[in-house]
Amino acid sequence: MTRSLGVCYYPEHWPETQWPEDAARMAASGLTWVRIGEFAWSRLEPALGKLDFDWLDRAIDVLGRAGLKVVLGTPTATPPRWMLDRHPDMLAVDAAGRPRKFGSRRHYCFSHRGYLAECKRIVTLLAERYGANPHVAAWQTDNEYGCHDTILSYSDAARAAFRDWLAQRYQSPDALNRAWGNVFWSMEYSGFDQIDLPNLTVTEANPAHVMDFRRFASDQVVAFNRAQVDILRRYTRAPVAHNYMGRITEFDHYAVGADLDIASWDSYPIGFLSDRLEATDAHKVDFLRQGDPDFQAFHHDLYRAVGRGRWWVMEQQPGPVNWAPYNPAPLPGMVRLWTWEAFAHGAEAVLYFRWRQAPFGQEQMHAGLLRSDSEPAPGLAEAETVARELADAPMAQAAPVDVALVFDYASAWAWDTQPQGADFDYFRLCFAWYRALRRMGLNIDIISPDTDDLSQWKLVLAPGLFTLPDTLRAALPSCSGAVVFGPRANSRRPDFSIPPDLGPSLPGLDARVARVESLPPGSALPLVNGGQFVHWAEELEGKAEVVLLREDNRAAMVRAGGLYYLGGWPSDATLFSILSDLCAAQGIATRDLPSALRTRSDGKSRFWFNHGASALEWEGLHLPPASMLRVPA
Repeated sequence: MTRSLGVCYYPEHWPETQWPEDAARMAASGLTWVRIGEFAWSRLEPALGKLDFDWLDRAIDVLGRAGLKVVLGTPTATPPRWMLDRHPDMLAVDAAGRPRKFGSRRHYCFSHRGYLAECKRIVTLLAERYGANPHVAAWQTDNEYGCHDTILSYSDAARAAFRDWLAQRYQSPDALNRAWGNVFWSMEYSGFDQIDLPNLTVTEANPAHVMDFRRFASDQVVAFNRAQVDILRRYTRAPVAHNYMGRITEFDHYAVGADLDIASWDSYPIGFLSDRLEATDAHKVDFLRQGDPDFQAFHHDLYRAVGRGRWWVMEQQPGPVNWAPYNPAPLPGMVRLWTWEAFAHGAEAVLYFRWRQAPFGQEQMHAGLLRSDSEPAPGLAEAETVARELADAPMAQAAPVDVALVFDYASAWAWDTQPQGADFDYFRLCFAWYRALRRMGLNIDIISPDTDDLSQWKLVLAPGLFTLPDTLRAALPSCSGAVVFGPRANSRRPDFSIPPDLGPSLPGLDARVARVESLPPGSALPLVNGGQFVHWAEELEGKAEVVLLREDNRAAMVRAGGLYYLGGWPSDATLFSILSDLCAAQGIATRDLPSALRTRSDGKSRFWFNHGASALEWEGLHLPPASMLRVPA
């Protein structure tokens, strides 16, 4: 697999006379890819039907003549102002019933048919004009679905579409009433046109109602994206990608990715540390200028799964960002480290955001590879270093992976709908298990809940899985090692009701969850080995073999052969101990890495990443602060 670098560029922001110099500097810096166009609708179509593609023709030509390959974005994330005049009801509406306003981006509702038609029209025009252009080597649909809390819309368009979705799913109001349990609180409906969206209710809405709305909202994103991809496929053979974000779970990325060739994501390690991660103040201070050592890696592995092996970083942070509560600069060396970490996890390309810092607009405080005066910013030198290193790096190959972690978007919706504990968050739970595996120095695959063959892994982990899909259930015997389900796994049926046997209802495992409790911060439930459950604990009944006990002599973890169920949320230290023992039982060699040190093999090389601000010595290796070291595998 080849590896390459790129950058995000906005030719419409700069004088046309500057384009050739920019293109030449990009090529001289070792960059290959340039993403353009994803926010340019107002310049492509200043007014309805008044098209101006000539400038984009020239920009693509200038970049291509410099030897650069273009990723062309569809501009549907930023509908121009005249679009709102044409479709005043296209705005998304938040849960409080307030329409989003023009003046930023992503203000459209996925359910608005008029806006979807406009998107199809502009995508068709772009595809007709550039689908066969030799310089356009890839496409990107829209931009960052879900960013800024924009998946769930409570608009009139969404209400009408949701009613239609429900009618197709249930066929009759009686079937819907039974599935949702609407006899509770006299919520029964006699027609689909009576059903509203699950917001502004006096207290919590029926969880089955909310869950179906979440499924519907995800399906709307899938359909919106598919409409664009179907058009592009008719005009181009270039691969099509979308750039996902970090810790966005409001839609099913696997379902969107099924229509794409490449999954990409936008990696902002320092911004995410303060904005999207539960961690102690001390942890955030330790990694203030580096980002969390595991957050980026989690998404690298997730999007490798979403892309079925093909994935990029479409936007890599090269300096301070503008949108987090606080925006420190990276330590020297971190841009290089982040880039190589992506390649170690299988990325085909890493593109930096952006080429030149903008002197205007909402992102003028966001660093680029160049300052706004065109002088080099610190990240440029590190990008150039990676470009030189790539020329001498061996070709990567698929590395063996012994451990897989199931990640399921529907489970995120379910436990957001009915958390039962204020800090029970599905992403947080899965990330804790992932972090423990990373601390062990393991390569990890993240897999979808519809995986139908588990034979390639020795250990498969599925914490918090809302329901056990038939495909995964059928695949369980294919794992010759161990499969471990965690707290709340398979505790609900798809209609959000509690199963008659109380769950987890795992084949061959005689265990039932008799009662659950959520534990507030500062409290814990002790285990006999000195460990503890935090956040969540379950009382288990049944005759399954007990492998871990609580201090009250109740089962904490049970098994039947290679199938395990863990009835609680372990503390980080307890989880590390449990998973270490499971790995040892399966013959998986592990390490106990310092908090700042991480490693991965790509089959040819072993990469060591020191995310710390101090030097580290490990296994005879010296790693300076904020550094990457590559050694033969």
